[in-house]
This record gives sequence, C-alpha cells and structure tokens, in this order.
Amino acid sequence: MKDYRKAIINPIITEKSAYSKTEIRTYVFEVADNVNKVEIKHAVEKMFNVKVGNVRTLNVLGKVKRSKFGLGKRKDKKKAYVTLKKNQRIELFEGA
Repeated sequence: MKDYRKAIINPIITEKSAYSKTEIRTYVFEVADNVNKVEIKHAVEKMFNVKVGNVRTLNVLGKVKRSKFGLGKRKDKKKAYVTLKKNQRIELFEGA
C-alpha cells in the first residue's frame, strides 16, 4: 500500500486491549483488508515513531443479522495485534 495512513483504519479500545496494552505492550488496530503484516509494521512505525516487534493479524467475518425486512450481513473486518519492542509506548493511548 502506497499511503501508510490508509492501512490503519482505527484503534480498537476494549477491556481486553487495555489489559494487553499495559501488560504485554500489544495494541489492537482495525486495518484495511488488503494490507499485509509488513505494511502494517511500517505504518505503525511511521505514524507513532515506535519500533514494532511483532504483528499478528486476524480476519473477522461479519455477523448475519435478521430484521423484519430479511437477512443482512455486517461487513468483514481485519484486526492487527501489534506488539512493540521493550521500552516502547504509544503516548496517544496512555490516557485511554
């Protein structure tokens, strides 16, 4: 991906991600479907000025939901679990 700002869509802030952020330096992001681990690593390093140690990705399928108008489907997502190297933190997420 040429523009690294389009690789990361938004951070995922949940109770589980808050625990992993403080204990094991892992941050969770929703990323574009067509990016790979190397592109995610470069995007995080450029956006937040940190050193990335490991990237794990997960494809989440959208749920099928029912309404009175019939069946519908939520969109599919891709998550990235980014682990930083020792003594590295993303200052933007420290208050969250």
